[in-house]
Order: sequence, then structure tokens, then C-alpha cells
Amino acid sequence: MIEILIGILSGIISGTGMGGGTILIFLLVYVLGVEQHIAQATNLIFFIPTSIIAIIINLKNKNIALKTAILVSVFGILGAIIGANISIKIGVNILRKCFGIFLLIIAIHEIYTIIKWYKKEKI
Repeated sequence: MIEILIGILSGIISGTGMGGGTILIFLLVYVLGVEQHIAQATNLIFFIPTSIIAIIINLKNKNIALKTAILVSVFGILGAIIGANISIKIGVNILRKCFGIFLLIIAIHEIYTIIKWYKKEKI
């Protein structure tokens, strides 16, 4: 049952474009006790169907800049090959720390953006 709730929550966040995989990895590791490498690889499988659905909906609503998306995707594939090979060679503890640092950077950026927006609105 918990897997179903994790899937629904991650899918909702993924569908909004906010990185459902980030929450999925966190929940798999800290709620279900899945090893970091397995959680990150599971996220890759999760990403395929959820992103296809989000792409279809966003294409229908004309929310995708196709030229930019294609260019970013081509080089994203190259980055994915490099990243997957690096991930396989990194120990679980280092990978977990890298993921934590990634989350921290995202959190700091979001807080900074909110503060900047708030200051702008106050003026």
C-alpha cells in the first residue's frame, strides 16, 4: 500500500514538472529502506511513463518549445550515459551524500527565489 501512495505522490509532483523523481528517491530510501543505487535506478524506470504522459498533455497545451527540448534532450542523453557510468562506480555513501547536496542546493535556490520574489512584491 505504501508503494502505491509513494507512486501517486511522486507522479503528481512529476506531472507538475517539479521533479517527482527527487521525492521518489527520498521516499524509496528513507521510507521503504531501498538502497540508494536501486532507488536512483528505479527512478529512471518511473520517469519513462510519467514523463510520456506529461509530454503528451503539455504538447496538447502547446507548453513545450520543441527546438529547445530536442536540443536539450540530445545532449541530455550524452549526460545520462556519463552520469550512469559515474553512478555505478561511486559507493553508496558518496552517492547518498551527492544526492543530499543536490537537494540542499535546490532548497537554497528555491528559498532564495522566494525571498527575491517577496522583496520585489513589497516594493
